Amino acid sequence: MPSALPLGLPAPEDGILPADAAVGADARDFGLYVHIPFCAVRCGYCDFNTYTATELGGGASQDAYAGSVLTELGLGAVALERSGVPRRPMSTVFFGGGTPTLLPAEDLAAILRAATATWGLEPGAEVTTEANPDSVTPESLRILRDAGFTRVSFGMQSAVPHVLAVLDRTHAPERVPQAVQWARDAGLKVSLDLIYGTPGESIDDWRASLTTALSYEPDHISAYALIIEEGTRLASQIRRGQVPPIDDDDHADKYALADELLTAGGLHWYEVSNWARTPDDACRHNLAYWRGSDWWGAGPGAHSHVGGTRWWNVKHPRAYSTALDAGKSPAAGREILTTADRYVEDVMLRVRLREGLPTGKLAPAGRTAVAGLIADGLVEPAAAFAGRVVLTFRGRLLADAVVRRLLPD
Repeated sequence: MPSALPLGLPAPEDGILPADAAVGADARDFGLYVHIPFCAVRCGYCDFNTYTATELGGGASQDAYAGSVLTELGLGAVALERSGVPRRPMSTVFFGGGTPTLLPAEDLAAILRAATATWGLEPGAEVTTEANPDSVTPESLRILRDAGFTRVSFGMQSAVPHVLAVLDRTHAPERVPQAVQWARDAGLKVSLDLIYGTPGESIDDWRASLTTALSYEPDHISAYALIIEEGTRLASQIRRGQVPPIDDDDHADKYALADELLTAGGLHWYEVSNWARTPDDACRHNLAYWRGSDWWGAGPGAHSHVGGTRWWNVKHPRAYSTALDAGKSPAAGREILTTADRYVEDVMLRVRLREGLPTGKLAPAGRTAVAGLIADGLVEPAAAFAGRVVLTFRGRLLADAVVRRLLPD
């Protein structure tokens, strides 16, 4: 089952935000995330808010879905205006899921056109869609490029058939280079997503996936450690002893190998799990999240953030469309971040980035902790003394260790 929504305060039916959300908005970037909650098959490791039924009924079908999103975009524009938030053009747009490209390319194009008509799109804006390699065609990718999409992120995950089988991925490995070439022919930048640490994946399997991905010469690669989420099929298989559990030491070894091979292959690390061929190839939409920018999240279960107010939509597509049909915000709840909340999040997110966290933004206790982190080899001395905290070893576990020592008790 999809993961549960967080607890929070009630969200108003009109979507109006607190007055503080508008403060300083002119100085912040604004982006759009569109959640497409449909998948052909639910992968055994996935707890995202996705649904495999082609027809969910009650206006929640794939055929009707784009219309529901368009309704939310209209509601969002009115809610932001009534909240005193100035209208800003979108600097990034990201279609995620699920599998966005299960919808017709014309539907994705219609959503992008409506969003652009609503808020505008900055010149040179980044517009990305996620896709499975077996969910695109040369024609669909050309339609997306003509509509203004600039980038596609393919869920490759592995180049090894038995690893893909454990993950319940449906595409054949040979489909990936074909889809990459189609995207390039359409004029789109290409990112590949990889997962390491799958039960039964050897270090040689992971090496094969990395070298194969590099051979396709993508602009960007994300490499994520597999996390076993409760309630997923893979978690049940591990609990029953059908597949071995994941191992933190195995994750660390595979992360180190990824950094070594991807760097040697001409990609440069810029965030714990992400490497880009050039600075311009970094995912600007994700950078906006990590830097605390504003974004509207459209779709069931989507999260939004504007000026320290975060809210999330109801999960199920039927409940989502029902709220919109009634002229109400589909938000299920929200939270208003305190100054302390925003400080904690800023530290947690920025130490993950190559650009680091300016030590001047740390509380006094955090600045004091930097010397100890240098002594323990967890941050780069030159970077820290230049006024920034940057991780030396860029693994997730060490990132967590750095954060714990920089934050107040």
